[in-house]
Amino acid sequence: MRLPLLLVLPALALAETNRVTIRVEGDTRIVESNGIANHATGSFPNRGNPHAIEAQKHAFRMPAKPKAGADFTNPHGSGAPTTWGVALNGVPFDPNTAEYWRNDRSSGWNLDLMAQDGRLGVDSSHAHVQPNGAYHYHATPTGLVDALGGDKGRVLLLGYAADGFPVYSANGHKDPKDPSSPVVALRSGYKLRKGTRQGGPGGAYDGAYTADWEWAAGQGDLDQANGRFEVTKEYPQGTYAYHITTTFPYIPRLFRGTPDSSFKKRPGQGGQGPGQGGQGRPGRRPRGPSGETPDGPPPR
Repeated sequence: MRLPLLLVLPALALAETNRVTIRVEGDTRIVESNGIANHATGSFPNRGNPHAIEAQKHAFRMPAKPKAGADFTNPHGSGAPTTWGVALNGVPFDPNTAEYWRNDRSSGWNLDLMAQDGRLGVDSSHAHVQPNGAYHYHATPTGLVDALGGDKGRVLLLGYAADGFPVYSANGHKDPKDPSSPVVALRSGYKLRKGTRQGGPGGAYDGAYTADWEWAAGQGDLDQANGRFEVTKEYPQGTYAYHITTTFPYIPRLFRGTPDSSFKKRPGQGGQGPGQGGQGRPGRRPRGPSGETPDGPPPR
């Protein structure tokens, strides 16, 4: 499956430069950054995202020696806006959106950004901006991949999840225990549900909402959290590792370990979508896949 068509925006060089430090103190890895990307971004504000990129004071902590649990967890709740991890350039991985069908968070119908065809103002690095000015990734950070020299033929480390485990691009070794085996694009184990939605927005399952997808054991190379145990250059003794795939869930939505509380949003840190509830700039609200706007019925 190819990535959905996204809104391609002009690349801009940011006035403020990227600042990030990554260090290990005892058993804790600490990532501090200003949240400014080390690559060109799209033009913000834009039609689907009315916010300008602003420097942040990100300070994330995570286990330097994480431990995998027996079960997968999502302590922030299904579909809740979550800072899932952080990239090597200090920009957060934030896969979920704050947009819901008719703006009803209790409905369970959370819009998935990668199926919105640019309605939420993403750039070519699959990123956009929260109301507080925080630039963040929703899928493969292509600008960062390029800045790191690309991942063609290699397994590329992109950052760390909130539970401390490493995050790689879609590539991995065919044999996870053999780093000399061929490098291949790893496949997610999720597939679209069959049939039509019962209640909510109705219509056929087409990927517009996260609930349109279901786990299919044995279909892909990765587990429910889009990860697996493997040997990599950075972890020659082996580790659990996540991968950002080219199909759902893109950036994982679950954790195999215990995420650090520093990744939970605090009041004033965003927590809303591009238009603070899903709207674009005033009077130009982006429409959802069935004609509705994320925060209510279509404007009259």
